[in-house]
Amino acid sequence: MQDELFAHPTPGFAATRKDALQQLDAFIPFAGRYARDRNHVLPGHTNVSKLSPAIRHRLILESECAAAPLRRYAASTVEKFIQEVYWRRYWKNWLSLRPQVWTDYLDELAVLQNDPSMEATRARAARCEAGQSPIAIMNHFSRELIATGYLHNHARMWFAGWWIHIERLPWQLGADFFLRHLLDGDPASNTLSWRWVAGLQTPGKTYLPRRSNLEKYLPGEVLEANHEGLEQLEHPQVLILPTEARSAITRPSLPPTPSLHDGCIGIWIHEEDLLVEQSPLASLHPKAILATRDTATWTRLRYPEIRTTWLLSAVDDAAKRASNAFGIEVEVSSDSSLIKALFHWASEHQLQQIAAMRPEIGPLHDQLDHLHAALSNAGIELIFFDRPEDLALRPLATGGFFSFWEKMQKPLEG
Repeated sequence: MQDELFAHPTPGFAATRKDALQQLDAFIPFAGRYARDRNHVLPGHTNVSKLSPAIRHRLILESECAAAPLRRYAASTVEKFIQEVYWRRYWKNWLSLRPQVWTDYLDELAVLQNDPSMEATRARAARCEAGQSPIAIMNHFSRELIATGYLHNHARMWFAGWWIHIERLPWQLGADFFLRHLLDGDPASNTLSWRWVAGLQTPGKTYLPRRSNLEKYLPGEVLEANHEGLEQLEHPQVLILPTEARSAITRPSLPPTPSLHDGCIGIWIHEEDLLVEQSPLASLHPKAILATRDTATWTRLRYPEIRTTWLLSAVDDAAKRASNAFGIEVEVSSDSSLIKALFHWASEHQLQQIAAMRPEIGPLHDQLDHLHAALSNAGIELIFFDRPEDLALRPLATGGFFSFWEKMQKPLEG
């Protein structure tokens, strides 16, 4: 009964570029009220664009989302919306300059998932994931996330703050729960946001879920139907985690673009960038194009069906668009192994080079050294390209977001 007032049908998350562009166009009339309304967590999430999965996998670009509302509103009116679009890019850039933070998270998560002494902690975390905690509204959010692949950003903050500071569960397990289920699950924004709530990302700053805040931004009928345990959110206490050494900035060195062999080059489309026809790859004349479904990794990371279904649709859409743009048939790999898929495809077409958009830090990026080595041994060169905007913004994430935002105005204007 309690979930009937806030039902969890799968929200409308575009899995094709055409649908994403239509969704962006439909949201523009609401963009002028975004700053005022965005924090209210309503059924159907009508106060936000719901474009985050499409942006995360680049069915649509940040720059397109930023430009669209400016055709109707003054920049000052929609600044908050544009900032929220670029928070994701900021997190990606921040992590690209400090890749050790991602590696440390994976190492810590592996210990938590496998150490026999953590069995009781894992069991308690599993109960919270399954919506079996003492706080009904957090159980509600767990069920919504699992059922729809989405949570409003404000609900994500409440949930993470509750998980860390009230349940006193390891933030890494919570981050893994989100990364598995969120359609817009992004290694950078997810990991760093959980670190921020925990007080690790910005030293001295944590986030606590307070009953008064939930009462302000949730409909009364939702809280009334999920009132059990709300008293635990009245006076939450911060969990102080051990201070970390600040991660050193490592500026990635990008190799110069090598000479390309016309007639012997193929384009690889992967889930990290599904808009190759509007990228530096668009000027190439490939002999063949392959779109991969990294199902082995999705299985290893325990992605649920709702997320894998969305990804399959998005990859298929990217393949169709690329086929139209380049005028050749795009193969969609059914091989779950990336190495096998790329090797067999390159061998079949006698390719000397494979060109792709550079993946950001995350599960695909983690496989690149292995991919490079395997292909190189077969005489196949793997080449990555970057979007000019990415190259311009990447070095700017040395500090906090608003420093990044101020510095990025010039590259964007240019």
